[in-house]
Amino acid sequence: MKIAVASDNGMVAEHFGHCQGFSIFEIQNNQIVESETIPNPGHKPGFLPNFLNDLGVKVIISGGMGGGAIQIFNEKGIEVITGANGLSKVAAELYSQGKLKTTGSVCQEHQHQGECGGH
Repeated sequence: MKIAVASDNGMVAEHFGHCQGFSIFEIQNNQIVESETIPNPGHKPGFLPNFLNDLGVKVIISGGMGGGAIQIFNEKGIEVITGANGLSKVAAELYSQGKLKTTGSVCQEHQHQGECGGH
């Protein structure tokens, strides 16, 4: 299973669409067996959920995320975890162990600066 974590400098990003990149973790038997970081190819409505789906991602973890992105991920059968923070790798490990649950936080505005992760 592939888990993507919206990341800024190895930390869970506060807002999915504006992150520096995505840490992609391949999980087998609840362990990370492979990881890579890919740069964010750009924030355009509807683009990133399709981009990550094409990479085979089944779970996306972020601090916050807009409702439109959540809806597209849900339509593609990709689980959305919001309200996460800390190290990206630790967030992926906690999820794989069943210890990371979504808070359901949805970012309401695009013009926020640094306030999404604090929901």
